[in-house]
Amino acid sequence: MATKNPKRHEKENPLFVAPVLCLLAFPVANPARLTSRKADFQKALARWYRAHARALPWREAPSLYKTVVSEFMLQQTQVKTVLPYFARWLGALPDFTALAGAPETRVLKLWEGLGYYSRARNLHKLAQAVAALPTLPQTPEAWRELPGVGPYTAAAITSISFGAPAAVVDGNVVRILARLTADDREFKDGTTAVKAFTTTADALLPAANPGDHNQAMMELGATICLRQNPLCALCPVADFCAARRTGAPERYPRLAPKKIEQVAVTRIWCEQSGRLLLHRADARARRLAHQHELPTAEQLGVTEAAARRGPLLACKKRSITRYRITESIHRLATPPTTLPAGLLWAPFATLDAFTLSGPHRRWITEILAARVPAPALPAQQCLDPRL
Repeated sequence: MATKNPKRHEKENPLFVAPVLCLLAFPVANPARLTSRKADFQKALARWYRAHARALPWREAPSLYKTVVSEFMLQQTQVKTVLPYFARWLGALPDFTALAGAPETRVLKLWEGLGYYSRARNLHKLAQAVAALPTLPQTPEAWRELPGVGPYTAAAITSISFGAPAAVVDGNVVRILARLTADDREFKDGTTAVKAFTTTADALLPAANPGDHNQAMMELGATICLRQNPLCALCPVADFCAARRTGAPERYPRLAPKKIEQVAVTRIWCEQSGRLLLHRADARARRLAHQHELPTAEQLGVTEAAARRGPLLACKKRSITRYRITESIHRLATPPTTLPAGLLWAPFATLDAFTLSGPHRRWITEILAARVPAPALPAQQCLDPRL
């Protein structure tokens, strides 16, 4: 019996070719290849940053206070959203001393609309702690002891303000490093990916001007190395990018898909004698302490079925982390005789003085503006996403 030629079999069987093609298309990650050229990488990135850095208010006449406020505001929030808030904040609370001495109600009012209000409360506590210190802390480790300061924020503040050798690693930096190294691993979440790329980020950090390098990496992720449709032709470090050579940079980084949960909330619109019924979250609330919103049916002590019998004024959708929330706002014609705990009447004439969550401020404004003779929406236009 003739012996089969294994080499001939490999050439004719596509199963032997496919792994080779796969490796060519998506090479194994090799961060050492990048870090071995770090001096050239640093120069290319720094040259681009000096020429193309956006003119942002915290970069003009920079100060520690401006850096701290901007880093807190930029957590999970885009620059274009932060800009008007930053200007208003600096005008009202220009330094740590002013912030430390401000009442929490004023701090939260200035933050109104930015969301994630725990950031504002932590920033307030941080200012009070800094104002009480005999000297300013200058290391990432010391800053991480202060309220609301995690590894990324500590690295950003100390590298920019004190030249500390600490690399920043957030979603933008993860995306850049995953593409530069064509790292094909799938990470269960962003936190895991940050830990995985911190060593590479540290290796690329220059001894001189680490703050500028960190800002350049953040700028690159925000303006060039975008999540969708990255501007590879304009990228100053394209020559170092393994993902670009594969022709599929958007493949990186690979994060396991999040489990999305659908949530339906029924809210009540009830007014009486020029006042609107609101719910005020208590001080223990994790996300909205002391914030005001339209009450839910549960908070008012009525069933959702009873609340939904009222005219539908608005149907709103929003996302918070992994939750996709549909909120229907129904008019309640008859005000309750006794208000449950946490509910209060807010005069329309002084509504601006109340600290409302950003979405509810918009929704209330829209409903008031649409009073003239717009009919209520039919109930079927706000469907429970769980059905």
